[in-house]
Amino acid sequence: MSENHPAAGPAPRTVLLTGAAGGVGTLMRDLLPAYGYELRPTDLRPVEGAPEALTLDLATADDDALRTALRGVDAVVHLAAISQEADFARILAANIRGTQALYEAARAEGVRRLVVASSHHAVGFTPVPGEDAPPVPVETPHRPDTFYGLSKAFGEDLAQLYWDRHGIETVSVRIGSCYPEPASVRMLSTWLSPGDAARLFHAALTAPHVGHTVVYGSSANTRLWWDLAPTRALGYEPRDDSERYAAELIARHGELDTSAADQSRLGGHFCTDPPRWRP
Repeated sequence: MSENHPAAGPAPRTVLLTGAAGGVGTLMRDLLPAYGYELRPTDLRPVEGAPEALTLDLATADDDALRTALRGVDAVVHLAAISQEADFARILAANIRGTQALYEAARAEGVRRLVVASSHHAVGFTPVPGEDAPPVPVETPHRPDTFYGLSKAFGEDLAQLYWDRHGIETVSVRIGSCYPEPASVRMLSTWLSPGDAARLFHAALTAPHVGHTVVYGSSANTRLWWDLAPTRALGYEPRDDSERYAAELIARHGELDTSAADQSRLGGHFCTDPPRWRP
């Protein structure tokens, strides 16, 4: 079995993939089918290379369109969101209303499992752990660093509500930095390789009895800041470590200075000067 292309399961399972044209969504369109999933991609804009994809804005679509998108799927991987800071009205529409509409349509169509992209920015003002300190636990209180982070904290609570009230299971994954390789010294602690992301989403889709579970999403990084034990409990076995990029990144940028305001918190510069989303 190839490390990057595991053997498919006995039968494809249909998964609605929202945000399929985004950065992580594009990676998962390539990687998740190797695990036996038949993807139904959707995004608010056409998905390049996927003419079968549904063009759908979760925040403005009517109930019938949302239910049609979910009809017959076994699970949802929900990646659609504004992923940087924006005016609250935009975050409210795209990240909060859109996610609630998706859950309500899933409830109506009997879909019982969602894997949702949360973010470490839901706890972004949490201090970076010191050298001898334990990793940050998943139970750490919400400390969002932006309206974006606030929307991810809301998403975790929304998932809890739909589990307690309707029995819909969710794994909320606090994704760190999912790119082909880390681009900064800070990312040495937060990096989630694409291969590990696919392994994590597969584990989250297939783990039994998750109820509502919140986990951190990253690779097995030597400089990891948060606790991956709950993530591993899903059956996730990360294979990558950002340390192989460390020497080059540190030579270029210097060591991380955790006394600096923009490096002392999990959210990094989102806590001081967050990048702004541009439509």
